[in-house]
Amino acid sequence: MSGTPLAPGLAASTEILVGTRDTAHHVGSGKIKVLATPVMVMLLEEAALNAVEGLLPAGRQTVGTRLDVSHVAATPVGMRVTAHAEVIEVDGRKLKFRVWAEDDVERIGEGIHERIVVDVERFDKRTRAKTAQIKGIR
Repeated sequence: MSGTPLAPGLAASTEILVGTRDTAHHVGSGKIKVLATPVMVMLLEEAALNAVEGLLPAGRQTVGTRLDVSHVAATPVGMRVTAHAEVIEVDGRKLKFRVWAEDDVERIGEGIHERIVVDVERFDKRTRAKTAQIKGIR
C-alpha cells in the first residue's frame, strides 16, 4: 500500500494476567486449568493489530488471514502472559508478523501471523451481501 507508513520493524505487545476464564477448561479446548491455546492466539492477533492499527488510513482495517503457531509450554492461573508481534514483511496489502508469547518464566509459543489491509466499507458490503444470500436460501 503506497502512502502508508507500514514497514518491517513495527512492533507491539499486549498482556494479561491469566484468570480462570482464560483456561482450556473454561473455553472448552481441554480439561486442564492452564492458559488455553485459543486465548494465546487471541493475544498474538491483538499484538499484531496493535502494531499497525494507528498507522492505517481512515476507512482501512486489518483482518487476520493466516496463523501458524506452536503452543509449547503451560501457563497456570495467576501468571502474566505477554504476546508480541513484529512486522517482518509488507507485500502490498499483506502484512506478515513474527509473533511470540511468554509467561513470567519462559517462552510459551511462537509463529507467523498474516493480516491483510481491507477497505472497511467494501468489506462490510461483502459481508452484508453474504448475509442476504444466506437469508434468501433459508
